[in-house]
Amino acid sequence: MKSVIAIAPGELAILDTPQPQPGPYQALVRTECACLCNRTDSELLAGKFPGMEDKFPFALGHESVGIVVAVGEKVRNFKVGDRAVGGLVFDLQTEGVDSGWGGFGEYTLANDHDAMVADGVADEAHGWVEVFEIQTRVDADIPPEQAVLLCTWREVLGAFRDFHLQPGDDVLIYGAGPVGLSFVKLGRLFGLGWIGIVDRHADKQAKALAFGADAAFAPGDIAIGELAKIRGKKLDAVIDAVGHPDIVQQGLPLLRRGGSHCIYGVLTHGVLHIDKTKADFNFNLFVHQWPTRRYEKESQAMLCRWIREGRLTSADFITHRFQVGEITSAFKAVANRKVIKALLEYPTAQA
Repeated sequence: MKSVIAIAPGELAILDTPQPQPGPYQALVRTECACLCNRTDSELLAGKFPGMEDKFPFALGHESVGIVVAVGEKVRNFKVGDRAVGGLVFDLQTEGVDSGWGGFGEYTLANDHDAMVADGVADEAHGWVEVFEIQTRVDADIPPEQAVLLCTWREVLGAFRDFHLQPGDDVLIYGAGPVGLSFVKLGRLFGLGWIGIVDRHADKQAKALAFGADAAFAPGDIAIGELAKIRGKKLDAVIDAVGHPDIVQQGLPLLRRGGSHCIYGVLTHGVLHIDKTKADFNFNLFVHQWPTRRYEKESQAMLCRWIREGRLTSADFITHRFQVGEITSAFKAVANRKVIKALLEYPTAQA
C-alpha cells in the first residue's frame, strides 16, 4: 500500500509499505479521506514534535476515516462494510521506518477497545494504547467528509468537560485555527453565552463571526483589556487554543472571581510563569494539552446529531482539497496559514 512518509525534516515521500494485517481485536480499514492536523502534522514534519525529533523516517497522519474490509476473530464492535474513524498504523513492517501514527496510509487498523476491555486485555501487556478508545464505528448515514472532522470536533467538545464549561458561560478564545473555530462553532451549539475570538488574520476573524462569535479582536487590541467595562462584567473563561505562555498573563485579568483560564494548545515553552497579581483572588487554571479519551469518545453521539440536523457541517471547515499524492502542496498551503482544514482524497474511495 501507499504510505505518507516524513523521510527527513521538511521532506515527504509516498512510499510502498506492506498492507497491515489485523490482529484478533483489530479491523482493517481502507481509507476514504483524511485531514491534515495543521499544528501537529506540521511540527512532526519539521522535526519539532516532542519525542519525535529524531525518529525520521516515519509515517504521518492521525485524522482519517474509512471502510472496514476485514476484522480479527475477537472483534465485536466492527463488521465488514462499517465506517470507522481514527484508524492508525503503529508498525509499518518496513525496516527503519517508524510510526508518526501512520493514519495517512491507504489502509489503517482500528482496534476494538470495548472488546478488549470486556475480555480484560486492555493493558500494555496486550498491546493496548489509550488512543484505541477513540477508534470507533460511525453510523453509515454520516458521510466520510463529515466523519473525518470528528477527529477534531470530538477532542474540542470533550474539552468542554475538561474545562467545566457550562451553557451560558461567557468566553474569550485565543486563536482562530481549526481548534479555535471549533470552540466557537461548537460553543454556540452547546449554548455558551458571549463568545469572543482573538486572531491576527482578518479572514479567520470573519469566519469566527460567521460561526456565531459576538466579537473579534486582533492581538494587542486595547478593547480586550476593556472588555469588563464594555460588557459590564468579566468572563467565565479564557480558552488558549494557541499554546503561547504569554496568553495566560493576558487572560487572567479578564476573568471573574472563580473564572477559568483553559490551555488547550500545546505549550511552546517548558516553563509557565503566572503573575497571580493579574488575577482575581480565586481562579482556575486548566492545562489539557492531551484529550481525555472518554470525554472525546462520548462526544461523538452529540456531534453526529448536530450533523444530521444540518447544524454542523465540514463544508464550513474544509477550505482546501488535495489528492493524497499532492500532500507536499497541502503542507505548503498550511504553512501559508490560509487553510482551516485541508482534505486529502484517496483514489481507493471509488474502488
